[in-house]
Amino acid sequence: MPHSVAVINGPNLNMLGLRQPKIYGAATLADVEALCRREGEALGMMVECFQSNHEGALVERIQACRGTARGIVINPGAYTHTSIAIVDALMAAEVPAIEVHISNIHRRETFRHHSYVAAAAAGSIIGLGIEGYALALRALAGILRDQGT
Repeated sequence: MPHSVAVINGPNLNMLGLRQPKIYGAATLADVEALCRREGEALGMMVECFQSNHEGALVERIQACRGTARGIVINPGAYTHTSIAIVDALMAAEVPAIEVHISNIHRRETFRHHSYVAAAAAGSIIGLGIEGYALALRALAGILRDQGT
């Protein structure tokens, strides 16, 4: 039976392909989700995608992963740098999480350099475009394999 994995995207990621393409590229959120589903299938994972511009909705989706998902790939968008609630939800979910950022947050404005989410993540993939999502799923598959789950 495939592992169920949540791919969760935060605010403004619904604008991929339109918003600042020099930073985020031309791929759309639909492209990201298709990539994740293809990669997940190749890894024996059932990928469920979710996006919201609302912090509370993201927290509720993360909480829903407890006991239902084997892992989380999350791009919290700007909430990376502001949301203790998302960190707390990730810790409460008690499943491994990989943080993804399309752009290199460390090459951008200073306020983007700190990630609260990193404290709750098994790892972070930053600045590799949408390919970072596929890498995150591969990393998650390895973590789950190592855990024997």
